[in-house]
Amino acid sequence: MLRDYTQPNQAERFIASGRMILAAFALFAIWLDPTEPAEYFRTAFSLLSGYLCYSIVIALAAWRSNINCAHSALSIHAFDLLIFAVFMFLSNVPPARFFAFFMFCLVSATFRWQWRGTIYTAAVALGIQIVLAIYPADPTRGPEFEIVHLLFRIGYLLVVALLLGYLGAYEQRWRGKISGLAEWPKTIPKELYPLVSDVLQRSSSLLDAPRTLLIWKEKEEPLLHTAWWSCGQFRHSLESPDTFGALVVEPLAGKDFLCHDSLAPKPSVLHSLPTGFEQWQGMPLHPELQRRFSIKSVLSLDLQSKSFSGRLFALDKKHLFPDDLVLGRIVSQAVSCNLDQFYQMKQLRNMTTMEERIRLARDLHDGLLQSLTCVTLKLDAEYQSMSKKPQTACQRLQDIQKLISAEQQNLRSHIQQLKPPYSSHPEWDGDLPWRLKELVEHIECQWGLQANINVNLDQSPLPWTMAQEVYFIIHEAMINAARHATASFIQADISSTDHQLQIVVTDNGNGFSFTGRHDHTSLTATNLGPAVLRERVTSLRGQLTIESGKTGARLEINLPIPEMVN
Repeated sequence: MLRDYTQPNQAERFIASGRMILAAFALFAIWLDPTEPAEYFRTAFSLLSGYLCYSIVIALAAWRSNINCAHSALSIHAFDLLIFAVFMFLSNVPPARFFAFFMFCLVSATFRWQWRGTIYTAAVALGIQIVLAIYPADPTRGPEFEIVHLLFRIGYLLVVALLLGYLGAYEQRWRGKISGLAEWPKTIPKELYPLVSDVLQRSSSLLDAPRTLLIWKEKEEPLLHTAWWSCGQFRHSLESPDTFGALVVEPLAGKDFLCHDSLAPKPSVLHSLPTGFEQWQGMPLHPELQRRFSIKSVLSLDLQSKSFSGRLFALDKKHLFPDDLVLGRIVSQAVSCNLDQFYQMKQLRNMTTMEERIRLARDLHDGLLQSLTCVTLKLDAEYQSMSKKPQTACQRLQDIQKLISAEQQNLRSHIQQLKPPYSSHPEWDGDLPWRLKELVEHIECQWGLQANINVNLDQSPLPWTMAQEVYFIIHEAMINAARHATASFIQADISSTDHQLQIVVTDNGNGFSFTGRHDHTSLTATNLGPAVLRERVTSLRGQLTIESGKTGARLEINLPIPEMVN
C-alpha cells in the first residue's frame, strides 16, 4: 500500500533547504534594515543567527541521512512554530516581517501530512497570532492598530491554509487512486464472470461511481455480454447484438466522454482527443441503453482489443471533471488487459486441448488400432484352420489373448493420463528399454517375423513425455514394415548424445512407393512416407529421413531432447 504522505526523505530535504534559505534571507533583511532601539536589533539578529545555524545542521542531517521518522518530523515542525512565535514576541520586530515563517510552516505541513497537517498548523498559527495581539511586545501600540493587522493576518492565513489544504487533499486523493491501480489484480481466474465482477467492483471504487456497467462482445461470437455492479451486487446477462445498437452515437464512437446529465433536452458532452478535450452537444447514448439502466450522469470509456470490443460506463457520479477522463482511460486499459488475457488464456487452453486430442488419436492409431487390426486378421486365419489343426489354433488363440491383454494395459495407461491431475505421470521414464523389448516380442508374436532392438542411451532415463513418443515412433515404424512392406526382419537402434536422440529402423521388406533418399523437407513437400509417423516427428521438432529400395527401407529419425528443469 502506498503511504499517505509524500516521499518522506525527499520532502524533509526540500523543507530543510527551504528553512535554511528563509533564515539566511531573514537575517540579511534584518542586517539591511536594523530595528530600533538597538537592543531589539541585537535580540533579533542573535535569534536569527542561531536559527540559521540550526537550519544548516538540520539540512546537513537531512541530505546525509534519512530523516523519515514521523516523531522526528513532528518535533522539528513544533520547534519551528515555537521559535517563530519567540521571534515575533522578543524581537519587537513588526509581525509582518516574520509572518512569512508561518507560511513556511503551512507549506511544510502540507508536504508532510497533506490537508490534515495544513489545518492543524493553521489553527496553531492563528492561536499564536491571537496571543501576540492580546499580549503585544510593544505596549505603546494602540489596540486598533493590532486589531486591524490581526484581521489582515488571520484572513491571509485562512486563505493560504484553504488553498494548501485543497492541494494536499487533491494529492492524497490521487495517491490513493495510484495505490488502487498498483493493487490491480494480475492473476486471471479461469471463469469469466468472477473476473468481470472483480474488475467492475475495483473500477467503481477507483472512479467513485455508485454503479459500473460493462458491455462487450467477443470477436466472432454472436451474443453481447452485459454486466453491471450496483450497491454491492453483481449481475450479468446475454443480449442480442442489436439490442443496444452501437451503444453510443457515431460522433462519439471510439472516444472516451463524460456527460453530467444525459437526460437533458440537449446534453453537453466533454470527450477526449489526442490533443486535449472538446465539447459536443447531443444525446450520447443509445435510447434503449439509457432507458434500461436509467442513465443520467455517465463517464463512458471505450474498450478495444484483439479479442473483444465494448465499453465501460461509470454511472451516477455526482461530480465529473476532465481528470476523470484521464483516470478512466487508465482504468479502462486495465480492464481491457484483464479481459484480453482471459480470452488469450482461454484460446491457449483450447489449443492445448486440441493438441492433446490429436496426440491421443495418434497414440490410439499407432497402438490400439494397429493391434486390433492384427487381432482381426489372426482371428480370421484361425477361424479357417480351427477344424484342420485345433491344437495349433488353440495355442495361437492364447497368443491373441495375451496380445489383447497387453493392449488393455496400454489403453488403461492412456485413460489414466486423461484423469486429473494431468501432471500425475513421473518426470522421468526409466522403463523405456524394457518396454521396447516387450514391444518387439509382441510384434514378433503378432506378425510372425524376427525383430531386434538395441538401446544405447547416454542420457538415461529420458523425460517421460519423450519416452512415450519414442515408444510410439518405434511401434509405428515396425508395424508399417510388417504390415505394408511384408518384412521378415526388422532392426531398430536407439542412441543418444547430450541433446539429440537418434533412431534408425531398417527392414528387408518391399520398401516404400518411392526409391532413393528423401529428407524431412522433401517428404513433407511431396507428402511421401508414413503420414502419421512424419506428423509425430514434426510435432517433436525432429527430422525424418527415409532411404527406400526394392530390398528394404531405412528410417533415420533425429529428435532434440528437451531439458528438464528440476
